[in-house]
Amino acid sequence: MSDVIMYGIKNCDTIKKAKKWLEEHQVSFEFHDYRQQGIERSWLSQAVADLGWEAVLNKRGTTYRQLAQEQKDAMNESLAIDVMLEQPAMIKRPILSVDGQLHLGFKADQYAAIFN
Repeated sequence: MSDVIMYGIKNCDTIKKAKKWLEEHQVSFEFHDYRQQGIERSWLSQAVADLGWEAVLNKRGTTYRQLAQEQKDAMNESLAIDVMLEQPAMIKRPILSVDGQLHLGFKADQYAAIFN
C-alpha cells in the first residue's frame, strides 16, 4: 500500500481531474490544500530541489502574471520559493507524493505508469 498525498488547491480543474482518476482507480490518498492547510518552507524547498523551481512555479496563472515585471525579471530559486509561500496559487498543481517521491502535474498516462 502506497503512501499517497496530493498537494494543490481544491477548486483547481486539474486537481479535480486528478482526484477523479485516483478515485476511479481506487487509489487511496490524502489531499493537502495549500490555501487551507498552508505549506511549509521545508516541504516547498524539497519539492523545488526534487523538481526544479522553474517547473514548480506556475507561470501560466493569473497570480504570476500580476507580479511586477521587476520581480519576474529577478526570479531565481530563492525568490520563487518566497513568492510561492506568499501566494500558494503560484505552485503548479497537483504535486503528488507517492512514498516520498514527487510527481508534478496530471496526465492519465502518467498516473497509470505511477500506479501500475
